[in-house]
Amino acid sequence: MAKRNKIIYWVATSWLSLGMISTGVVQLIHLEEEAQKMNALGYPMYFLTIIGVWKILGVVAILIPKLPLIKEWAYAGFFFLMSGAIFTHLAVRDNIAEYFGPTLLLVLTVVSWYFRPDSRKVMLSY
Repeated sequence: MAKRNKIIYWVATSWLSLGMISTGVVQLIHLEEEAQKMNALGYPMYFLTIIGVWKILGVVAILIPKLPLIKEWAYAGFFFLMSGAIFTHLAVRDNIAEYFGPTLLLVLTVVSWYFRPDSRKVMLSY
């Protein structure tokens, strides 16, 4: 069971990291297609830089060993960012295809968080 959970964690975390890094870089360089999409959604262009940086820093936080509290914040940030993207697409009544990316990244965020090893969890003591 522990081996299965570890495999699930690393597969989900790897795909999550690839997705966040690739979209983060696209946002940082203000790729034309991404800039047009943000404009259509009603967001200012500087928002691309902000979320691009957040995504890359979040991946670093999730992948490096230790710092479980920082990992919790990164997972929370990914959750809010992707759920916000989904609701933004809903608000502007986007085509259903636009939901795939953020929904996949949201699911990968939850799966990675849920299956993370104890060494990557915040241990509370009362």
